Amino acid sequence: MGPDMATAAAAAARAPQTTSRPLRAWQQAALGQYEEASPKDFLVTATPGAGKTTFALTLAARLLSRREVARVIVVAPTDHLRLQWAEAADAMGIVLDPNLTNAVGPVRAGTQGYVTTYAQVAGKPMLHAARATAVKSLVILDEVHHAGDGLSWGEAVEEAYGMAARRLCLTGTPFRTKPDERIPFVRYEEDTFEGEAGGLVSRADYTYGYKEALADNVVRPVVFAAYTGTSRWRNSAGEVVAASLSEAGTRSVEMQAWRTALDPKGQWVPHVIAAMDDRITHLREEGGMPDAAGLILASDQDDARDYAKIVRRVTGKAPELILSDDPKASKKIERFATGSARIAVCVRMISEGVDVPRAAVLAWMTSYRTPLFFAQAVGRVVRSRASHESATVFLPAVRPLLSLAASMEEQRNHVMPPPRSQPEEELEALDLPPREPREGEMKQWEALEADARFAHVLHGGTAHTGEGRPATVVAPEEEDFLGIPGLLTPEQTASLLAKRDDELRLRIAQSHRNDADDFMVVEDHPDEDDAGRSWRDAAELRREINKLVNRVAARTSQPQAVVHSQLRQQVPGPPSASASVDVLRARRERLRTML
Repeated sequence: MGPDMATAAAAAARAPQTTSRPLRAWQQAALGQYEEASPKDFLVTATPGAGKTTFALTLAARLLSRREVARVIVVAPTDHLRLQWAEAADAMGIVLDPNLTNAVGPVRAGTQGYVTTYAQVAGKPMLHAARATAVKSLVILDEVHHAGDGLSWGEAVEEAYGMAARRLCLTGTPFRTKPDERIPFVRYEEDTFEGEAGGLVSRADYTYGYKEALADNVVRPVVFAAYTGTSRWRNSAGEVVAASLSEAGTRSVEMQAWRTALDPKGQWVPHVIAAMDDRITHLREEGGMPDAAGLILASDQDDARDYAKIVRRVTGKAPELILSDDPKASKKIERFATGSARIAVCVRMISEGVDVPRAAVLAWMTSYRTPLFFAQAVGRVVRSRASHESATVFLPAVRPLLSLAASMEEQRNHVMPPPRSQPEEELEALDLPPREPREGEMKQWEALEADARFAHVLHGGTAHTGEGRPATVVAPEEEDFLGIPGLLTPEQTASLLAKRDDELRLRIAQSHRNDADDFMVVEDHPDEDDAGRSWRDAAELRREINKLVNRVAARTSQPQAVVHSQLRQQVPGPPSASASVDVLRARRERLRTML
């Protein structure tokens, strides 16, 4: 036995017999199915947030303890996920090296394997093949669809792990491909969903979908809040065109309206960010999530940087800006996941796999619209920690995104049945907006401006606007249930969101002065006292109140929601999210007397 084999055998002997982490029912069922068949290849499709990592590491621990394998190799999409996998494995008694590079030959002594990335495997596939065949190895291909990001990656993965003893493939949602771009070690069947001739969809050995996870309280229910608005842009002929996001008509016009809405220079993005921040405030103060946070997904790094500046102008606080080429990206993700920052702006760094349980709000400000990316991104805000939690996704009211949202919403309604309604016609897909022209090419489009307004929430395949239905008005104490399907009717949920949007517009108009630093330019209010009260002051007061409520709750052993309720009784007025500066100051002083 060579030194490499001896090291691996010794490591396998130290492997845990079982995991101390309680397994969910689906994980137990999937493990039972695997062990009954003992297959060479096994694909698990489990909705984001369901616990794929725990399942995979539990299987790895069992195979190591029975000496069916002597090494575990995890292939992840990003460097940050390497650290996340290594930390999760360490908690289960499995030592995986997250820092092994292609410059180092053998696997380091004292470990039971390592974590690498698809890019590293593509760099030296034969090196990874040698590591995987030196001893019997279990190769875990996390988010295996990344092996299809380029034909060279798929070929490298097949070359590296074609001779491995066991392979476990993981993904958050079924993925589609063309017949000539098959991903290694994955079985396919004809794609009936897309309806394209010759299309294929992955076939899992075990599937655990959003519907099942929601029924098991593993994930949060999601409410999709769509925002429309009028976009104005200049086309290649120099003509100024205006169109509504939700009433654009043709695919081409819809594409340009969508692009214009996402432009940082317009008002659609700041308005939706303000609505998102308002929702986070509500969750922190009255929704039982004092650490609630939000994610903003941008199309590219330039937009992400611009959106981060807008977040600072709107909220008065700088967000966490997470970019893939930033060497500190992993540390920023970890800091955001464990810290108290309200918002993170990113491109694709948090689109899949990254665990941020306190994130419950997502703003979709990207042109991506594939089913796979949509499910993975929404999966970042659905991981459940308590039964009362819910997630909110703010998105443009364009057909491709509404179609994807309706698909998830339909699964939700299998668990929480909606009222009867007529199904809508199938929505046609929209191609991704084209990128900016290269140097020397004619400019085909120029964004001019865009505004935003709440459009509707999705429920039962129907868009509910909340307009013209006085009976949908609910009492303030019931607003805590906003976003939890089944507790409020769809019209009540839409009515509340519409009301908050109206209040948001009023606060902006009353509090923002004609200043270059403000994100929305309006005339000064004639009342000097009102003009001196900025929205930032109100935001800071709400944050102070939230901190004081947490201190009072800790001192009195009462839930934060109870303290907020008592505070509103003692200092009457609307919820803090829409209260005036005077009311907020009075509540702050009242809280100080309680400490």
